[in-house]
Parts: sequence; structure tokens; C-alpha cells
Amino acid sequence: MQTYRFILRPLSAFGTPLVGDTLLGQLCWTLRYQLGNARLNELLKGYTGGQPFAVLSDALPIGFLPLPNVPSASWQSPATSEGLDRKALKKRKWLPVDGLATPFVQWQSIAKSDVEVVRADGVAAMERAQPHNTINRRTGTTGQGQFAPYVMPQIWFDSAMQFDLYAVLDEDRLTLAELTAALQYIGNVGFGRDASIGLGKFVLQAAATPVTWHAPASANAYLTLGPCAPQGLGLCPVRSTYQVVTRFGRHGDAAVQTGQPFKRPVLLAKAGAVFWPEMMDSECQFIGQGLGGRDKPISLAMPETVQQGYAPVVAISLPVEQTA
Repeated sequence: MQTYRFILRPLSAFGTPLVGDTLLGQLCWTLRYQLGNARLNELLKGYTGGQPFAVLSDALPIGFLPLPNVPSASWQSPATSEGLDRKALKKRKWLPVDGLATPFVQWQSIAKSDVEVVRADGVAAMERAQPHNTINRRTGTTGQGQFAPYVMPQIWFDSAMQFDLYAVLDEDRLTLAELTAALQYIGNVGFGRDASIGLGKFVLQAAATPVTWHAPASANAYLTLGPCAPQGLGLCPVRSTYQVVTRFGRHGDAAVQTGQPFKRPVLLAKAGAVFWPEMMDSECQFIGQGLGGRDKPISLAMPETVQQGYAPVVAISLPVEQTA
């Protein structure tokens, strides 16, 4: 498999964050319509058995990776980090890609905050409440109950914001051209919630470029670039560090009309997790597992549904004394 980097530029507000597992779901629907249901079923063979046809990262600020979720004691003390206090340092959560070559303990000191990844006076993202009205066709106005006005959150990005999307692709099963066409289509029609009213639109800025992460000789852990399901993979429970998120998923596209759009909740480790394997493979490009399928369904409406529990990874070197 080969890792590719796409550059995305938002064209509208988003109703759903651009996270890897949700994007993979919409990618599957897109491939179903572009390539046919039989081809999609072929692509999904082995998905829950450690053989994904593609693994997508979260959309990351261009030129940055998530700062590892590790205890504060792993970093330099605030006194040696430009005089900043610990509260200010915790706002730094994006590591420059070229910072991978610096010693691990210095990563927080060179990391950037949400504001800094755009420009000094910019705001990377802002959440706003968008009012909605449902009109009662009998009265011609809003009302009570299902006709009461309501608001929904929207994510607005700075006009200068661009994102890196990393895709680990098995080109023997899905070509780069097919993946690119599918992502372009998603960007045109909109991603996630309220795409039908103009949300979630983006454009690919350039052709995808291959990426090879140069692992240090002392690499001993993986840094994840998207949510993943690490359960039962032989990862050290003591040295591994991560934040968890419960994904209350729901179907998209035509499956919304089944009357049972909600999936069973799943527990994932957020992007930026650090996992210490029993046996290190510096050339490993993703970890995790495929969730769902008919044997362990996460959907009552469509038992064959799968969810991405894989995440692209970067091999990193952690000081052993900091992780023990």
C-alpha cells in the first residue's frame, strides 16, 4: 500500500467535521454510485479482517500533524519553552511536519495553536449557530412541536485555511485516479450533514503526491493521524496514551430513508494517539481494525455496514523513561 497526500480547500461551512472514519463512509457511498455496488462489495472484502482498500486520515491543517496526546511531563518544562506557562502550551496541538526530525521533548515548544496554523490575526475555525424554520403548510407559518424554529451548529473556516488529507491506498484494488474522482465528487456535492443545502463543499488544490515517512532508527511507537480502534491488537496498555471519543454514527445517503438511520455507538481513540506495539514495524502505514460487518454488525438497518477503525500512522521515537 502507498500513502498519498491530498490538499483540500473548504468552499463553504461544514455541518460535520472532516474526520477520517466519516469521510470513508461517504467515500463508500460515492464509489457505489460511480463504480457499482458489485465493485464496492469487492473492495470491502477483507475489510474487517485487516485488509482495507483505503485508510483515510482526518483533515489536518496543511503542513502539520497532530501533536501526540502524552502527559505534560513528557515535554520540556514551561521555563525552557519561550517563557510560556503550561496553560498557554496546552493550546498548541499542531506539530509542523518538518518538526518530526527534532527531539521528541521539544515538540510541544515548536507546535502551533489553532490560530497560528492560519496566520497571526486569523481564526482557523469557528462554530456558529444557524437558525432553521419548518413551515406548516396548512398555516403558512412556524408553530409548536415539529414546526418550532431550531438552530444547528456550523463550522466556518478562515478563508486562508487548507487541509492535508492522507490516504493509505491499495492500488491493486482501487486506483489513485478512482479515489481522486470520488473525493472530487464529494467536494462538489458536499460532505456530511446538510450537504443538500450547500454545506461541506471543498476543492482538491492539486494532484495527490506520494508520501514516505522517514522513521528514526530508534522508532518505538506509532502516532495516529485519525480515529482508530486499537482494541485487541497487542498494543502496550501502559505506555500507549490517547484520548477517547464515542462515535454515535448514523447512515448517510439512501440509508437515511430506511427508518433506522442510527448505528450502534463505537469507542475510538482520537487522532494524535500514541501506541507502543509489542513488535515495531517502522514501515507500517496504518494500524487499527475494520468495525462492523455481518459477524459483528453495527447497524440494524444494514448489517453489512462497516466503519473505519483504521488510521494512518507515523513511526516516532519516544524516550523510554517518559513512557514507562
